[in-house]
Amino acid sequence: MLGKLDNPEIEEVLHEQLLGRIGCSADDLTYIVPVSYAYDGKYIYVRSKSGMKVDIMRKNPKVCFEVEAFISMANWRTVIAWGTFEEIKKSEEREQALKKLLHRHLPLIVSENLKFTPEWPFKPADLNSIEGVVYRIDLKEKTGRFENEEGSYDNSSI
Repeated sequence: MLGKLDNPEIEEVLHEQLLGRIGCSADDLTYIVPVSYAYDGKYIYVRSKSGMKVDIMRKNPKVCFEVEAFISMANWRTVIAWGTFEEIKKSEEREQALKKLLHRHLPLIVSENLKFTPEWPFKPADLNSIEGVVYRIDLKEKTGRFENEEGSYDNSSI
């Protein structure tokens, strides 16, 4: 059965996942890229290296964000959200964003992208010594869908 997620279910998917995709576009170029993120109920927080996605979002801050919880082709949930890219440059705000990213519940095996410093999983004394661009996406609109075999959504299996 296909269905629409309600607001609490949308929030649950955004809170529980670690990997999402940002869709951005500028200068006749559309780009979709996976990112690891943290969500606080209002913003998606990301730290990444400078590159194409950051350059595009600086030119056009309107973005789309997608995240999914996938078990099988017949049991999944997905959320699409639209929002605005906001680069975080002020030291105190950047530190708070990095704390949100550092305090996520992570799997035991993590990627290079999740290891913010060579000392990972330990954090440096000065969080602002962590390199990279820190930004957030202010989510303005969200929608979600699901499919499962039972005919109603049950999040206990995801």
